[in-house]
Amino acid sequence: MAATGSLAGYHVQSLDLTDCTFTLLATETADSVFLGCAREPDAAAKVRAGGALVFPPVPGLPFDPYRGTLYTPDELFSGLLDAGYDTTLDARAYRWYQETKAVGDVVAGMLRSIHDDAVSDALDGHLAGARAVGILGGHAMERGSAAYAGAARLGRRLSRGGLTVATGGGPGAMEAANFGAYTAPFEDAMLDKALELLAQAPHFRLSVTTWAGAAFEVLRARPGGGQSVAMPTWFYGHEPPNAFATHIAKYFVKTLREEGLLARSNAGVVFLPGAAGTVQELFDAATLNYYRSHGAPTPMVLVNREHWTETLPAWPLLRPLAADQAMEPRIALVDSVDDAPEALIRVSPDETNRGDLPS
Repeated sequence: MAATGSLAGYHVQSLDLTDCTFTLLATETADSVFLGCAREPDAAAKVRAGGALVFPPVPGLPFDPYRGTLYTPDELFSGLLDAGYDTTLDARAYRWYQETKAVGDVVAGMLRSIHDDAVSDALDGHLAGARAVGILGGHAMERGSAAYAGAARLGRRLSRGGLTVATGGGPGAMEAANFGAYTAPFEDAMLDKALELLAQAPHFRLSVTTWAGAAFEVLRARPGGGQSVAMPTWFYGHEPPNAFATHIAKYFVKTLREEGLLARSNAGVVFLPGAAGTVQELFDAATLNYYRSHGAPTPMVLVNREHWTETLPAWPLLRPLAADQAMEPRIALVDSVDDAPEALIRVSPDETNRGDLPS
């Protein structure tokens, strides 16, 4: 800005410009857009008079609708250890969402849309060039169970193989996968020790504060873990996000979150056992693959033969749906979560997932 004296045509997003008053007074701002930028009154008046479109900060919101970055666990859970979950940004945003949705507040609806678009933009920037693999499954999977440990091993193994683990960001299988990715840089024994600690708070229903607090105890003991992505939603605000994803794209609109997760899982999706939500996501992915909505079909690996053929028999429907379609060689059913990485390689179309996948 100092070099050219012009911001004409630029978009300036979520910056504090209160210390830039003199610069702004001397800067051309025709056809620029300012999204949620704090400014002194003189600078704000000059920017508008200069032909800029200004979306001002909105006081009293528990979140920034114009944010330019993804969330972090520390941001969403700020205040948890001092005053409990109800005081956190995550809980306050959910309450705001419930209140404004109930009265049909059109301005609140606009702010939710701006927020979700800003989050999507930040997510695309973060994942640019990454090989992302989605891991989906039920929120009811408890810490301390064999299934939770298996999902954690899966997340660790895929992360060590160079893939970016992406989940729906909630508890259960989703947390386990993000947790496993977090443990990837550490010695194998770290995962087992942390699993024992987490098992002391098996589910969020007893106390979100205790459940999330156990996760932060692990994070404090071993900082600097592996990166992963989570995409939770305040539509399911009764479910807290998990603290093990390093980058969190939290949405208000459920459909943006679900299709966005599947569309960005360019290295495939692993479906662990789950109920209605996981079944919906499974067939959302199948639909995208069937119609090639995002180009060539991406791999789909279903884990636990009994679950997907008897308990919730999605596999017998998926197979004839895929028959004679481009997606047919891209689907697989395996008995064990430990078989999922090899199956993912087997149904990948080329070298996408053919890196080393350590045990």
